[in-house]
Amino acid sequence: MKLSKKTKVMILGCGGMLGEAVYNRFNNVCRVLATDIDLNEPWLSYLDVRQWSQLQKTSLKFKPNLLINLAALTSLEYCENNPDDAYLTNGFGQENVCLLAKKINIPVVFISTAGIFDGQKEFYNDFDTPNPLSIYGKSKHYGEFITRQMCDKFFVFRAGWMMGGGVKKDKKFINKIFRQIKNGNKKLYVVNDKLGTPTYTVDFANSMFKLIESDFFGLYNMVCPGSASRYEVAVEFIKCLGLEKKIKIEIVDSDFFKKEYFAPRPHFEKLVNLKLITMNMMFMRDWKDCLAEYSKVFLKEL
Repeated sequence: MKLSKKTKVMILGCGGMLGEAVYNRFNNVCRVLATDIDLNEPWLSYLDVRQWSQLQKTSLKFKPNLLINLAALTSLEYCENNPDDAYLTNGFGQENVCLLAKKINIPVVFISTAGIFDGQKEFYNDFDTPNPLSIYGKSKHYGEFITRQMCDKFFVFRAGWMMGGGVKKDKKFINKIFRQIKNGNKKLYVVNDKLGTPTYTVDFANSMFKLIESDFFGLYNMVCPGSASRYEVAVEFIKCLGLEKKIKIEIVDSDFFKKEYFAPRPHFEKLVNLKLITMNMMFMRDWKDCLAEYSKVFLKEL
């Protein structure tokens, strides 16, 4: 579909770390209604994807041409401790969105994760069979499943280790490292037995935009080229901040954090964008280039 000022895009769960990048990319071109249950931006309206009546009422008023669902519970530990909430948000919420998309015959976008795989292989392409280990992975896998079952016009985009959103909204690895630095830690303990593919929110949103315009509906791995261990990402981030001589990084294994991060995580979460590469539609930059760009946000906070 050609995206323009006439296109009405309803973005659900737009208050999280991916939301701002998606909002900025689409709002510059389309008419956007951004919603969330956490109204942390002036451009957000309240909507809970788990509540069909809210979803239907808002859509009847706005009359969207495209639904993008970013609403998700992404903390693996929270999902393990609150499985019902995880399934209702990550699975049933998407089921509601798909039902709406089907009723009004418009395309729908769902964001999935490398966490749907079990880590028994080093790399996973778009066609590999999911086998999630965690409640988070299982709930996102259900979101994938129901989207493919219910919708004819859909995009499922699988992200890797997400980085983006800045100091305020980044709930993942980069900001966790940064917070330790801001707290005065001179030694960081980082695992090297978890490997994956970093995914920059800005590139992810841009790639999403271009894929939607292509009308090549389907499921896609969509991560930054290159892979790394958590340790390698930390080393690169410290280098981007210019703190190599001030911060020491000590390698540990995952057992070091087993009390804090008890949810099962696959050893390998490396995705390969096989379909995008084959289609000559790879719009994601190398993760190191993306991290260098993203690090500028944190340099302002030092």
